[in-house]
Order: sequence, then C-alpha cells, then structure tokens
Amino acid sequence: MKVVFFGTPQFAVPTLEKLLNESNYQVLAVITQPDKRRGRGNQLIPSPVKKLAITHNLPIWQPNRIKKDTDTLNKLQQLDADVFVVVAYGQILSKKILDMPKLGCVNVHGSTLPEYRGAAPIQWSIYKGDRETGITTMLMDVGMDTGDMLLKAAIPINLLNNAQELADKLSVIGADLLLETLPKLEKQEIQPIPQDDSLATYASLIQKEDYNIDWSKSAVEIHNQIRGFYPNCITTFRQQPLKVTATVPLDPDYIQELPREIQDKLNRVTELSTVSGQIGEVVNITKGLGAIVKTGTGLLWLREVQPTGKKLQSGWDFVNGTRLTVGELMGD
Repeated sequence: MKVVFFGTPQFAVPTLEKLLNESNYQVLAVITQPDKRRGRGNQLIPSPVKKLAITHNLPIWQPNRIKKDTDTLNKLQQLDADVFVVVAYGQILSKKILDMPKLGCVNVHGSTLPEYRGAAPIQWSIYKGDRETGITTMLMDVGMDTGDMLLKAAIPINLLNNAQELADKLSVIGADLLLETLPKLEKQEIQPIPQDDSLATYASLIQKEDYNIDWSKSAVEIHNQIRGFYPNCITTFRQQPLKVTATVPLDPDYIQELPREIQDKLNRVTELSTVSGQIGEVVNITKGLGAIVKTGTGLLWLREVQPTGKKLQSGWDFVNGTRLTVGELMGD
C-alpha cells in the first residue's frame, strides 16, 4: 500500500515508525510543519516526525500553508498514493487533498469521537477529570474531526497521569490501531460509522491564560488542570513565577484510588482536611513530602515544582531550598 504520511509532533512518531517497519507499506513522502525557532539560541528545530523521516531518507515537504502551496499539491497528485495517513499534522486539508488518495485520508485522533474533536483532546480530557479516553481512526472530511469513524480503542486514565504520559500511551495504541485499520479498509471489511453531532464536544487550542492556577478552585480541579496542561501551569511565589508540575489532592475518596505507595505517604496528612487558612496559603509542611496548600475546596500537596531558572524538583526539595514556612501564600 502506497502511503503519504502527514504528522508533526512526537505523538505521530510511533505511527510513522510502524508503517516504515511493515513490508506491506511504502511511505512515499512525509509532510510536516515547517521547522520552528526554539531555545536560547533561537535555532531552527525540526519536528520529531521530520527527524525520523531524515533517518529513513524519505522525501520531506514542509509547506507553510498546504492548501495554497501549488508545488506541494502537484507533487502529492503525482504520487498516486493509495492512502494519506494523518496524525496530528497541524493544518487543515482541503477537499482537493482529501480526494487525492484512492482509499481517502485516514486520521488517527486522540479521543473516542465524537468527544473532543479538535486540537488538544488529550489535554482537555484530563482537565475535565475523565476516567477513560482512547483513539479513533476515521475517514477525514472537510470538517474538524467530523468524518466517519473506522475503529476505536479505549484505555483508562490514571488519576496521576499527566498529558505527556497519556499521549505516550495513546500514540502507541494509535499506531497499532492504524495498522489494523488500513488492511480492513482496503478489503472493505470496515463499515464507516457517521458521528452523532449531538454528542460532539470540542478540545480547543490551549491558551496562555489556561495555564494560570486559580487557587479558589477545588483541589481536584487544580490537580486536573496541572496534569492536563503539563508541564506549563504556573502560579506566583514570593512575587516570582513558579511552575507546578505534579500535585495530589488530599481528598479521602481520591486518595483511596491512588497507588499504595502514594497512599502510605499521605496517611499522615489526611487529618488536615478541616484545617483553616486563606485560599492559596501553605497550611502545613510535612517532612519528606513538602507543602500542603489550601484551595477553594480541599487541600493540595505540591508534589513537584519548577522555580524560575531552575530544574524540576520534588516538593520536599522545594521546601528545603526556599526555607518555605507555613503561612506563606501561593498566587497573587
């Protein structure tokens, strides 16, 4: 089967790897987003998909706007591909592109559609506190993730999973599901299923303000925000930015579902559930754990943080390094 692969981030890499390792598929070309300038040196950095494509000496095209790039469109048409595989590419494909391959364009999407159509399904699923998510392969149409569904796979969301961990799991599942989808699609062994638009939800692009921690929210809501938008959620401490990258809500119902080693650590602090204090206040410091902060509802253990200009550190190392004291405030 002749394949053109569209993808950009690390999430797309396992799928391209699987296609390259299977003798039944010939990857004709890779389409990925243009290199971006990153880091202190402002150097141009290729996407993870491009890095993999380079190691396999594949043709690589990086149009700024693929719908308007006549040269890329002409080359795609000339390839006479059987299928276009699209995994987190990052641009909308026109009907002209969607109509090119014989079997159509197959997308690997990081949710169980029609839930979480859009750019950030994994992040918003965690943010909303969902306990399950999955992968859907679908035939693309001109809408935003509105095409007919092909196959699905579901997995549970661990209460401590962050978006990066969950994306790593789903990327592997998505790769396997695609390799199950393509031969069945070619043999007409799959009946595409239209989506029920009335059940659709949307996962919009994450905005800068979504990273700001509002300590008046509940401990569980803040915890889900921090792991959903990992590793970028931020507060202030002593008038300086502080990234918070891992937390645990001190809610008895929540704690009993956590891994045993976490429960054992928290047994000595759960009696603090009735403690008084201001919203955002450090109301307790527990040896070996770190700071416990009061939220709008409940208490939150700061399990891992990253002060400005420093590396990630445990909550206990943060306490020791800053000489944090009970009564100090997080947030403005």
